[in-house]
Amino acid sequence: MPNSPKNPGSLVRRCGVRPPLTRERALSAAIAVADNETIGALTMRRLAAILDVEAMSLYHHFANKDEILDGMIDQVFGEIELPSARAMWKSAMRRRSKSVRAVLTRHPWAIGLMESRSSPGPCTLRHHDAVLGCLRGAGFSVEMAGHAFSLLDSYIYGFMLQELNLPFGEGDDVAKMVDAMMPDHAATSYPHLLEFAVTRVMKPRYRYGDEFDFGLKVILDALAVSAGLQ
Repeated sequence: MPNSPKNPGSLVRRCGVRPPLTRERALSAAIAVADNETIGALTMRRLAAILDVEAMSLYHHFANKDEILDGMIDQVFGEIELPSARAMWKSAMRRRSKSVRAVLTRHPWAIGLMESRSSPGPCTLRHHDAVLGCLRGAGFSVEMAGHAFSLLDSYIYGFMLQELNLPFGEGDDVAKMVDAMMPDHAATSYPHLLEFAVTRVMKPRYRYGDEFDFGLKVILDALAVSAGLQ
């Protein structure tokens, strides 16, 4: 499938056809703006221009920008794999956690907004209900299910923020970057940091993202002990 144009409105104008404005079409365009630029670049006026409609037309579907943000986050939650009540809880939570990470990699702007909406949509509510239902079905108490949900999401969101803000990415020459960051006196002033950089970070197959699975396993194992499910 070809990549979506960064400005959907340009395609509409080239084809000479303007499809009807719908809530779904507006949300898809809004998400495209946030994905390709930043969430700060999204305004009602900008969105209307992309959709090739008058700004007032958007107000037939959304009362304000907050309602657009609510809808965007609900669509993001809709992309996350729901944990199956029939699967083993560790497997279900592992799959769900990896799915959240994959979705947030596509939509990094959403990380700070995922739990901030005061008017959650059906996909958001369905997602939260499924996570809690999986944990409760596995034998977690209501209190422990809440602890587990909070701990897992804190880890996932926190890891994503750290990963996305690293000064290097996959494919970069990490060795050169580390060498440039380390002062000449690193061997005497920061021996443990230098040891870690040389023996771990500068290795050809090192990927920070691989740390995610290790941390997730530690958390799931600890939750099993705390919930008395071992």
